[in-house]
Amino acid sequence: MEPETATVFGAAGMLMLAVSWWMRERSTIRVAQVGWVLVGIYFFSQSWTYLSHDDPILTIMAALTLPLSCLAAWWETSSGEARKKAIVWARGTVAFAGGPYLLISYVPYLSVLAIWFVASQSAWFLGFATGNNIEIGTTWVNDPAGRVSWENWDGNRWFATDFTGEYAFQTELLLANGETIGINFVLACTAIQSMVLFIGAIAVLDLSWKKRIRALLLILPTIHLLNVFRNAGLIWMHMTYTQWSLWGLSVFEFGHSYAARFVSLFAMFLLALIMFEMLPSMHRNIIALTGSEKRPGQK
Repeated sequence: MEPETATVFGAAGMLMLAVSWWMRERSTIRVAQVGWVLVGIYFFSQSWTYLSHDDPILTIMAALTLPLSCLAAWWETSSGEARKKAIVWARGTVAFAGGPYLLISYVPYLSVLAIWFVASQSAWFLGFATGNNIEIGTTWVNDPAGRVSWENWDGNRWFATDFTGEYAFQTELLLANGETIGINFVLACTAIQSMVLFIGAIAVLDLSWKKRIRALLLILPTIHLLNVFRNAGLIWMHMTYTQWSLWGLSVFEFGHSYAARFVSLFAMFLLALIMFEMLPSMHRNIIALTGSEKRPGQK
């Protein structure tokens, strides 16, 4: 599927889920069901992108989104009261997490701003910890016409999907003498996906705004700081263990694709546990979606 088509499907699906969540007191189940399928198709189409990047974990996760979204669409009409409430919460979570993610992904100004923000702080932390002066270098754009610097790129900076190469935008890190470190920052290094997921999940809970804002003020800075530490650690290992190899993978490739991925997932699990304590309604929704549903008369 062409990226433009997949983007339209995803945007339309998230809009339909947002409308069905906002109008949840009315009968909008059919709208939600179509929205689930469209969102599933969009994320499923991303599995080929991750496969081409040799990222097996994200490839599998993206491939699973279509069957899971179809399951959510089926649950819309075949669930008990508890799971129906959880499905309505899931509509809002996907819509208000996926919407901002699509906006940042396909608006070049926002993508590059997010990359610069995280790259500069990761470089500062690495420099502070190691004593090396790390600087931000050129931001490159993988345009169909060829690789070009951000300053010289004449493409549409407000909306774009037509890129080549592994990532649309890449920002270099340099040593003080101008030598490249050999690692570029991309949008995936910003932890935007994790942040918008928690934003969507917390924002649509049936709670007071004070409780939701308090939870977001705790969780978002924590994710950001952990991500900066992760980025700095991976770069330090790349600069230090230059001859290390395992199964043909360099220390950065192994750390980035496997070790750091599992550590990040474990950290997300711990953060979710903290949120469950602060926001019991989120816990109930998760249990309703993942646990076996009790039928009337069952104990």
